[in-house]
Formats: sequence, C-alpha cells, structure tokens
Amino acid sequence: MELIDRYLQAVKFWLPKNQKQDIIAELSEDLRSQVEDREAELGRKLNESEIADLLKQRGRPILVANRYRPQQHLIGPVLFPIYEFVLEIVAAFYLVPWILVWIAIAIFRPRHPGQSFFTMIALFWTSFWPMAFFMIGSITTVFAVLERVQQKSNFMERWEPGKLPPVRNPNQIKRSASVAELVANSVFGVWWWVTYLSSSLILNRPEVQVLLTPRWRFFFWGFLCVTLANIALSAANLARPYWTGARATVRLATDCAGAALFCWLMKANIIAQITVPNVSAARTSEITNAINLWMDRAFPIAVLIGVGIAAGDLYRIYRVKKNGRPVGQDLAAALV
Repeated sequence: MELIDRYLQAVKFWLPKNQKQDIIAELSEDLRSQVEDREAELGRKLNESEIADLLKQRGRPILVANRYRPQQHLIGPVLFPIYEFVLEIVAAFYLVPWILVWIAIAIFRPRHPGQSFFTMIALFWTSFWPMAFFMIGSITTVFAVLERVQQKSNFMERWEPGKLPPVRNPNQIKRSASVAELVANSVFGVWWWVTYLSSSLILNRPEVQVLLTPRWRFFFWGFLCVTLANIALSAANLARPYWTGARATVRLATDCAGAALFCWLMKANIIAQITVPNVSAARTSEITNAINLWMDRAFPIAVLIGVGIAAGDLYRIYRVKKNGRPVGQDLAAALV
C-alpha cells in the first residue's frame, strides 16, 4: 500500500489547509476499500502495476485535490493551485525580504540632512511597486499561456503513479547531513582553536598585519562554545536520526547565540589596526575605519539573517510538537 500512501501525500499537499485531514481520511478509506473489493474479486493481492492503474483512474493528485477546492477562474481550476504556490514562493523569498531590507536601511543607515524616514520609505515604494507588479504580471502571463496549452493538449492528465515521491517523515534527519555537519563543525573548531587562540593578531604576514581589539577574546570563546555545542548536537542527530523537541530547542539556542555574536561583531569595530609595508599610517587607518564602517552598515542584514534562521528553528520545534511527541517529553526520550 506504499503507492497509495505516496498518492495520498501528493493529494494532501494541494488541499485546503483546514480540510486536509478529513479529506485525506475519506479518500484513503475509499481507495483502500476499492483495492479490497478488487482483491476479493480476483482472489489475490493486487500488484503494484494494478494499484497504479486504479490510481490512474482516480486521477492526477492535483486534479483530485482541485475537486475539493473553491472553484477559481483567474487562471483555471487545473493550474490555479500551482500559480498560487509560485506567487507565495516569490512573496516569501523575494518581495518580503526586499521590504525588510529597505526598512532596515531606512532605520539604521545615516540619512542626508533634511531627509526624513518617511522620505526614505516613499522612495522605496516608488521603486518597489513597479518591480512587484512586473513580477506578478509576468507569472500571471506565463500561467495564462499554460492554461491555454492545457485546454488544448491536456498535458496535466498524463502522469505515472510510480513517479510519485516517497512518503516523507518531516522529523527524519538524513545521516549524510549529520555527518556533513559533524565534519564541518569539527574542522572549523580545530581551525578556530589553532589559528586564533594565541593572539589578537589574526593575520601576521610580511605583506600585511591585522590586529583586532581586546574584545576579540569574547567573540573567540563565544563562537568556540557554539561550535562545540553544534558538534555535540550533530553527533546526537547522527546516533538518533530524527528531530525531538529537546534537540530542536538546542539548535534554536545555538543558532540564536551564534547570530547574536555575529551581529555584535558587526557593531563592535573589531579591527584595531592594519599594517602594510610602504603604506602610510594615515592610509591604513582610513582602510581600518572603512572596514569597520561597512561592517557596521551590514548590521541590519545580519539581524535579518539571524531572524530568518531563528524563524526556521521555531517552525522546526512547532513541527516536532505537532507531528511527534510533546516537547516536554523529548529530553527524556532522547536519552534512552
């Protein structure tokens, strides 16, 4: 029945959120009853090819899901769920970050005399809306063309159940990912310890020397502690390749600590001195100040990246709590 589970998973993806469980339960019962009736008629179990034929008669997953969705006519009932999904992706990964970055720039970047915050926002909107309308219009045009092609060729009707993706456990962790994290963190930890422990003089070559301020020690030990915690977490994930609430919470804590340290580093004016032979002290001082200034200006971007990572970690905790055991029981479960 794995092929049926894969089919139900594919249908579920396109269903309305508030009706997913009820519809899938009804569809699952109907499909399994159909299989049982067919097996009783033949007096044997159905093979994968025969189950695939039954699923083909039922229809492509997205078309089956469309029967349970409110009828939409902007693009057409066949392609509209895909069109809606593409717009959500564009908004989440392009338009919303664009807005957040501009707001951060307007808040933190020094403004010209007489230029107010609202003037900055007005300038942003005048450039944002044409770009947004162009992107949405382009996507709509493409799907409108696809709708006409679909009506003539019915290419969405031709599909193979055997090509459906396997049923996925959302809390499962790939061992390859845990191994990669373990190796990467271990290599970084060793390099970090060997290279930067002895002195704040992080670059000492005949052609250039870079000296950091004494507060560098706080960053060194902070990042080292975060790295060691990540090594321990990767090892635990490798031994037990599934997310629990306890380990997901640890990942949130280490990511927040690392992001906070990095954001602080952007604002700390960490570079004390750059020395280059045959270059005047005044010139190297200008370079030092310029690097510190650009790091300071990159602070809003660092904050946004940190917030994005933390949001992903929070969603992981929510997903574990929703699909697995309660978060409060996970620490004990992870230790047995």
